[in-house]
This record gives sequence, C-alpha cells and structure tokens, in this order.
Amino acid sequence: MSNKIKQILDKYKNCSRDQLIPLLQEVQDNDGYISRGAVVQIGEHLDLPASKIYGVATFYNQFRFEPKGKHHILICRGTACHVKSSLEILKSMEEELGIKAGNTTRDGLFSIEVVACLGACGLAPLINVSDEFYGSVTTESVKEIIRTYRRKEENYE
Repeated sequence: MSNKIKQILDKYKNCSRDQLIPLLQEVQDNDGYISRGAVVQIGEHLDLPASKIYGVATFYNQFRFEPKGKHHILICRGTACHVKSSLEILKSMEEELGIKAGNTTRDGLFSIEVVACLGACGLAPLINVSDEFYGSVTTESVKEIIRTYRRKEENYE
C-alpha cells in the first residue's frame, strides 16, 4: 500500500461509502489522478468492489485515471467557443497529438481535457496550455502552439 494513500485512508477511519467522493477528491489532489492501485485500496478500505468506485468516479468528470501531461491542455466547449468551431479545434488537437480528450501522450508531455467554459468568451475559441491562454485559435494555430511547446522541451534537454 502506498504511504500517501495509507495516510489519506487513515484520515477516513470508520467511514462509510458516503465518504467516497471526498476520499477520491483527496487522492486525486494528492496524486494528480486516481490510479488502479488507489481504487483497489479505497475499495478494501470501504468494503466496496472496484466496479462501484469506478462507477461513481466515471460519473463525475472531475476525476481522471491517468496523470496529466507536463503540458495540460484545456479546450473550451462553452457556447461562444462552440459557435466558433471549438469542436474542430478539439479534433485538430487530438490529431496533432495522436490522443483523444481525457488521455495523455505516451511521452507524458501533453494531455487534453475538454471543459465547459474557460470564462473568456470574447476570445473564442479559447484553449489553455499549462496555464497560458490562447484566444481565437484556429486549426492551423493548434499545430504551431504544439510545435512551440515541443521546441521548448527540446531546448531543455
């Protein structure tokens, strides 16, 4: 059992299944995601099958089962962004990185997450990469944004 997970579970001694969501939130806050091992440990602690834990965790889009990439990409799908073709931006990003939303590239550099709104509708369509905002994004600018981050990584090696 991971020491971090054990410490979190120790905070929830004698708890019941009604504490599952706060427990999952704390594990994810600590590790950045919910691993298979964490699901098993939580299940043993709460006397719940892993399938029940996955059922709850997959119902809420706040939970992730893979670590975020070094450069986590948020793609806004709010109304203004939707009207300005954010679905095409998402498809372009997925194609450029070779992953689907919710996944992380094999090298761990990039991950994609679709969000309901980034709160800057005047800049639609909008994405956020590693806490940096990019407005009026096009399918062509997606490629350049990714190239920029890849070049940064090459220069750091």
